[in-house]
Amino acid sequence: MVSPMNYFFLLFSLILLFPVAVFGQHDRPGERFATRSEVIARNGMVATSHPLAAQVGLDILKNGGNAIDAAIATNAAMGLMEPTGNGIGGDLFALIWHAESRQVYALNASGRSPQSLTYDALITELERIGELDPSTRTENGYSSQALTEARIPPSSFLSVSVPGTVDGWFALHERFGSAPMEDILAPAIGYAEDGFPVPELIADAWQRSVRYLADRPGAFLETFSIDGRGPEKGEMMTNPDLANTLRLLAEEGRDAFYEGEIAQKVDAYMREHGGYLRQEDFAAHRSDWIEPLTSNYRGYDVYQIGQNNQGTAVLQMLNIIEQFDIAEMGFHSVEALHVMIEAKKLAYEDRAKYYSDPAFHDLPFEKLISKEYATERAALIDPERALERVSSGVDGLQKGGTIFLTTADRDGNMVSLIQSNFRGMGTGFVAPGTGFSFQNRGELFSLDPEHPNVYAPGKRPFHTIIPGLVTKDGEAFMTVGVMGGEFQPMGHVQVITNVIDFGMNMQEAGDAVRWLHTRSTEPTDAWGEFLQDGGEVRFETAVDPSVVDALRAMGHTVEVGGGFYGRYQGIRFDPELGVYFGASEPRADGQAVGF
Repeated sequence: MVSPMNYFFLLFSLILLFPVAVFGQHDRPGERFATRSEVIARNGMVATSHPLAAQVGLDILKNGGNAIDAAIATNAAMGLMEPTGNGIGGDLFALIWHAESRQVYALNASGRSPQSLTYDALITELERIGELDPSTRTENGYSSQALTEARIPPSSFLSVSVPGTVDGWFALHERFGSAPMEDILAPAIGYAEDGFPVPELIADAWQRSVRYLADRPGAFLETFSIDGRGPEKGEMMTNPDLANTLRLLAEEGRDAFYEGEIAQKVDAYMREHGGYLRQEDFAAHRSDWIEPLTSNYRGYDVYQIGQNNQGTAVLQMLNIIEQFDIAEMGFHSVEALHVMIEAKKLAYEDRAKYYSDPAFHDLPFEKLISKEYATERAALIDPERALERVSSGVDGLQKGGTIFLTTADRDGNMVSLIQSNFRGMGTGFVAPGTGFSFQNRGELFSLDPEHPNVYAPGKRPFHTIIPGLVTKDGEAFMTVGVMGGEFQPMGHVQVITNVIDFGMNMQEAGDAVRWLHTRSTEPTDAWGEFLQDGGEVRFETAVDPSVVDALRAMGHTVEVGGGFYGRYQGIRFDPELGVYFGASEPRADGQAVGF
């Protein structure tokens, strides 16, 4: 008998995945499937998960702005219209294809932990709130098990780090922007003042967030609710405080946020309610232009950020998969799925051990993404049997609710940008007069002193959010993003292989039925832990039942339904035709638009 709660989740999954169930299953091998056609345009393209925000970016392009201007404008509108996934209280990463220089540029605009919160102070506070039991502490400190079981609570000021998004906007604009910042932020300011209707899926997430975050100190309810509740589908929302903040940024620049009025309001709020961020933390923050990580996959150069996010896992997985002819095996064949799942297991154990802030540790990224290392790891895959026990293969290290948007312009520039509060609307801590909620990304620090991702003041935490960009023969080929926590590298790999190995167009590549592997070791776990039970594979409901049975026979634990399979946007450029192909999937409210 199905319990009421299980019935609810089953019903929700069926509603959410209905388009995939209808369009994602095909009767004959190789048959094409898509919920709708690609959007094709010559002069510019924007794709994101909110239609009105996509139109904002498109208007910037039509009025002469470039792809970078459009990305900033779209992100500003997204923070207003989809606060359940992003906002200026969160962080940002971006990859830019700059057509004139024919180069890929990478921006790490993630924030750092408060300088005033030391590791010892963090441990003391975790003891006070019951996350750690002081009676189990020895003269050598807590055991690895105790530190693994404890967590930095997402609803605590301990999880708040400096918001990096605004500095990211201005770093992008200073280097590549063309339109005035006043024009770029004007549409979001207008919507914040005059109001915008809330679409269906965002309304559902918004209502759940308001119920969960209603008791937070500060201005959360007055900023994000209607009489204490989240908006219904189609209801109008405004955010006059955010309008004022954005206007201040348009007029005075990034310093208004990090050294002026906004930083002062945040400092006062944090002091009043026991938070740790101070004006000095804001003043010290800067984004970093970094060398992107890249690896060639079957003739295509795939770019990721690396550093303290999980983009390295995409390159590791693709390097392992490249050792096998999955195109010959066939899309969603048992053999191809087995290879891809095993590659994920192998890459994620390295992810758990090494991905962290390189300012604090000497990290072996070059080895991790090398073809030689991929060959070693691929040799561990048994074509007949699922791996159960998986550990990292590198010894080179000494101790020591998200949105994606992509834009393209008439000159050939392309932007892949991802931005997040981490858990939905973040902490729900809203300083009065600011109009935004702080992220809780600091939850993803490890507490184990031996771990490279261990908490430290002024350090960037591990991030799940990753933008992707692919080039071919020195030309821009595609941008890709698939929001969704730990799923994101898996989503990137599935979309990229769908296009490169299985010949799908951008819409088909995103609409295709997806898989998710869970229970790999996490970057918050203790150093030295590793996967011991093989984890679990989940599929969307359109999966072929015979494939599920065959994978189970190979030793995989497989479930159908449940889980979160991300939300995809992408743009591909065809240099011969001189046009863009854009796609946005049916699992979200968004769209791709062009002109």
